[in-house]
Amino acid sequence: MEEDRRKSCPLSCDGSEYTLQGPAGGDDITGLSAEPAHYQLLSELGRGFNNLSQVNMARHIPTGQLVAVKQTNLDECTEEELLQLMNEVLLSRLFRHPNLLTSRLVFSSCCQLWVLTPLMAYGSADTLLRTYFPDGMSESLIAYLLYGVLKALEYLHRMGYIHRGVKASHILLSGEGRVYLSGLHSVYSMMREGKRMRTVFDMPHHSPALLPWLSPELLRQDLHGYGVKSDIYSLGIVACELVSGRVPFQDMPPTQMLLQKLRGSHCCLLDVAPFPLGELGGLKVSRSGVDSGIGESVATGSLTHSTTAPPTDRPQSPGPKNHSATLHNLVQLCLQQQPERRPSASELLTHAFFKQVKRHTSDSFLSLMYPAVPLASPEDPPVSSPPTPSCHTPASATADSTEAVWDFS
Repeated sequence: MEEDRRKSCPLSCDGSEYTLQGPAGGDDITGLSAEPAHYQLLSELGRGFNNLSQVNMARHIPTGQLVAVKQTNLDECTEEELLQLMNEVLLSRLFRHPNLLTSRLVFSSCCQLWVLTPLMAYGSADTLLRTYFPDGMSESLIAYLLYGVLKALEYLHRMGYIHRGVKASHILLSGEGRVYLSGLHSVYSMMREGKRMRTVFDMPHHSPALLPWLSPELLRQDLHGYGVKSDIYSLGIVACELVSGRVPFQDMPPTQMLLQKLRGSHCCLLDVAPFPLGELGGLKVSRSGVDSGIGESVATGSLTHSTTAPPTDRPQSPGPKNHSATLHNLVQLCLQQQPERRPSASELLTHAFFKQVKRHTSDSFLSLMYPAVPLASPEDPPVSSPPTPSCHTPASATADSTEAVWDFS
């Protein structure tokens, strides 16, 4: 019976561990131990993975280093969920990029899988919007964040993978100002029998929560499939999200959202470009005739709120803001309905909007973040000290968490 359980639980309680090499630069935790008793859980950061995982800030007692610990009770996972966990762990061993958040230290203790990552002191871009920038971020900060995301996407696409989960809650910031793209559980390989496919057809897990960010071709689920340009569309949605402080399409019923995307309607920057857009950054504006959400088309192409949909938890911007022509152009390029018309991640990295990123150092990054402050070790009593995992105590059995710092869904 125990043998059957091990076969059905490939990440189960065998005391195994994976020590993963960290990225170039800071935020390296590979020197820490793989022993649960060496970690003091401090405060809960959030939940994820169908509420099966609990994430806490923790202190490595021997060194005093703060980390993030995600604990998942394997006994509560279905076979499909176990396969997803294994896939995320294996991808973490494969990927090596300074803008991609991978699991640096993974081990099992009794029936719990422990996944350790560096502590992202500024949390996610989504939390920054809700807490400090309810009306949207500055263009300088948006450029800083999106540039880091594009570097990670360029790497993933070159490796033959689609992320399929690019959204503000998967953009994390360390205390030193490094931008990380997380959400590896949604990553999908384009390799089949040793060959790279141009398109794939798989629908992402937890897709209802991802609908506002997903591209028209992915949602269409037809014989044409989708490819890496689907991530570029998602990046355009994220740009609108960071600009306005709200998620485009989020207030719409799924059917209406799908129709709007298939018709080419764009959510977008609710202002008028200061001057006509031409060729910016070596990339051409679309001539396809699809509503771009720029200029006069804003009034007719921007989306209205659904009266039946639940209100968003972010306050609306009190009025339109003037955005640069380069930002308008970037969003228009990313949100073109036909994927072949969208630029690649490599091409977007040369866009004129990102020229401002080169001017920022780690010191000037802190000025972009104002008034946001990084997380610190709480003074309140810790959750446990040290933790004693139990096979019969699921992670979801604890009290409801407060406002999550990260979104791990």
